[in-house]
Amino acid sequence: MNRPVNVVRATVAATFAALLTGLLTVPPAQAAPGPRTLYAAPDGRGSSCTPARPCTLEGARDLARTETGRDVRVLLRNGTYELDEPLVLGAADSGSDGRTVTWAAAPGARPVLSGGRDITGWRQNTDGTWTAGVPAGVTPRQLFVDGRRATRARGGACAANTCDATKTGMTGATATGIATWQRPTDAEAVIRIRWRNYHCRITGVTGDVMTFAQPCWTNSASGTDRTGPSWDSTTVDSARYSGVAFFENAPELLDEPGEFVWNSEARTVTYLPRPGENMRHARTVTPHTEQLLVIDGAHDVTVSGIGFAYAAYRRPDTDEGYAGTQAGLTLTGATGPVDHAGRFYTKPSAAVTVRGGRNIDIDNARFDRLGGAGAILEAGTKDSSLTRSSFTDLSSGAVYVGDTEPMPGTELAGERNTVAYNTISRTGVEYTDSVGIWAGYEAELTVDHNSLDQLPYSGISVGWGWNQPEAQTSVLRDNRVTNNRITDVMQVAREQHDGGAIYTQGAQPGTVVSGNYINRSAFGNTERDGNGIYLDEQSSHILVERNVITRVGYKWVSNWADYGIHNTARGNWTDTAAPALGGTGSVMTDNLTGLDRLPAEALAVAARAGARGGPVEQLRTDLARTGTATQSSTEGAAGPELALDGDTTTDTRTLSGAGTWWQVDLGDERRVRRIEIWNDASATTAGFDVVTDDTTIHVDGKALRPTVLNLDSRTRTVKIVTSGTGRVALSQVLVHP
Repeated sequence: MNRPVNVVRATVAATFAALLTGLLTVPPAQAAPGPRTLYAAPDGRGSSCTPARPCTLEGARDLARTETGRDVRVLLRNGTYELDEPLVLGAADSGSDGRTVTWAAAPGARPVLSGGRDITGWRQNTDGTWTAGVPAGVTPRQLFVDGRRATRARGGACAANTCDATKTGMTGATATGIATWQRPTDAEAVIRIRWRNYHCRITGVTGDVMTFAQPCWTNSASGTDRTGPSWDSTTVDSARYSGVAFFENAPELLDEPGEFVWNSEARTVTYLPRPGENMRHARTVTPHTEQLLVIDGAHDVTVSGIGFAYAAYRRPDTDEGYAGTQAGLTLTGATGPVDHAGRFYTKPSAAVTVRGGRNIDIDNARFDRLGGAGAILEAGTKDSSLTRSSFTDLSSGAVYVGDTEPMPGTELAGERNTVAYNTISRTGVEYTDSVGIWAGYEAELTVDHNSLDQLPYSGISVGWGWNQPEAQTSVLRDNRVTNNRITDVMQVAREQHDGGAIYTQGAQPGTVVSGNYINRSAFGNTERDGNGIYLDEQSSHILVERNVITRVGYKWVSNWADYGIHNTARGNWTDTAAPALGGTGSVMTDNLTGLDRLPAEALAVAARAGARGGPVEQLRTDLARTGTATQSSTEGAAGPELALDGDTTTDTRTLSGAGTWWQVDLGDERRVRRIEIWNDASATTAGFDVVTDDTTIHVDGKALRPTVLNLDSRTRTVKIVTSGTGRVALSQVLVHP
């Protein structure tokens, strides 16, 4: 039936009015509540957690637990939060249903969680030292005076022919004077062997023989069968033991400004101030509380802008001591299972520990003046990150990610974690075998755009297991070590060897090492050591691509083991060469090696690497490269030209004799500013003169890798002449205009 237009319009209008009325009468949907912000302060109290009445850290945590259905922010006011025990965040402190929980610095604040204890009441002694009592329960293994680390009083080295170590103890108490010390049982022996570091306390002196705390000494010696048998070659009683680096913590050794000594019987610490330090006004702090923040089983938590300082690492002060195995992990306990793959080694204590975390993000944190490590992400932590943070002046390593079990269950597997845009410098101050960033058995780990500088041993270490049978199959895969800046690592003065700026172990299908800038790894060493990228012990299926690697003490890339297979090194830039990669299916292709100038593309890659990019050490033109080399005699096939081939892994060698020499003729007279002399593998060139047409420079002792001489000479020839009856053996000689 046809209806009039006006009737239709009226019906539509009535219907619209009814709908509008209904909409206006329906209650509006409830808006999601806004985030709840709580406040904490060093002097906080109560339970309000408001800007006017902030809470303690624990009070803010407990109130945050009562919030549901919205984001929670806990803002920390400026100041130092002195902790007797760590702040613990567990499952109840997680975000849920899409909400997040954030612990952060309040706007403009720089809060610091501290485990330190002040040492006060200093009194001056007649010898210029100062002494103070130490609170009960506190053991000052480290001491910081106005924020500057002091050194435990230490002596000189003691060679193995005097301090002869055995499975049960060590000789040398008489020659070192330890036999006459008032309290030798407060002192420790510090020993460095290859990649290992040991700190064991003296427990007794009988005649010339010292004994040491147990199980520290047994765990540092051979034959325990709790480490791989081959590692017995790097124990305190091995053939590679060359002596004690130093004994420390005895008043008889307190002779240098900035040193201190702890007396456990009198419970005092005595310090010899540096020039300008006034102990009546200085703030003196010792680390005491081990952990400052523990996140255990939590998820969806962000920690941002918080500092962590003066956390302790107590185990080395016990009879466990510090029986280093590798990378800052130690052998602990008097007994344990046979463990050739390091499955039961123990990580150091850290200021921040995340266990079994999910989506935990630590950002813009500051870790400094620590007695142990910076941060640990372990026990199946996944999808978590540590970013844009700084680590400075740590006794142990900066970051530890993952664990030592090659085939963990799903819940305990570390996956998809990120360590990126961090700055790491001067770590491993006390435990020199530690590394900047360590990762065990991880999958899809990203280590990207970090800057690492001034480290005693390796910079970044990924993987574990040493090709032992129980470790040959693991969860390692698809890890990325990219765009990092690693400079001045494998420091020669710290006596740690057999490492690299980037170090790997284990088969890691899909793993990529790319875009990194590595400069001066083991620069100035006394032997072939300190690689750029070290594919060690079963490292397999790894791509090494577009890295810039310069000024390293040994190989720019090393894959020495036949069981490290299917590795590829391509498109890298370096100033030296290396032997072909070992292992079936490993290849090197399109690498630019033996450079004496970095091309623009390499400079750009290096400049972008690291947390904020940075300067690049351009190589110097080598005038010797096109010269003609001769020598006084030749042993075997070690001809003089091998010092001009751009390869620090090949050697010249003369016969021994009076005045033996090696020489390069530059072809024309040139103005020379610098000469670099790289010794051969056996460091046999020692006590020699470097002679130009108008200058002679004498070098005592062994040539290094390299010995660097700065001069201003006009010359056509550069000659290296022994001043005794030895031989000249060189891997490289560089002459710079």
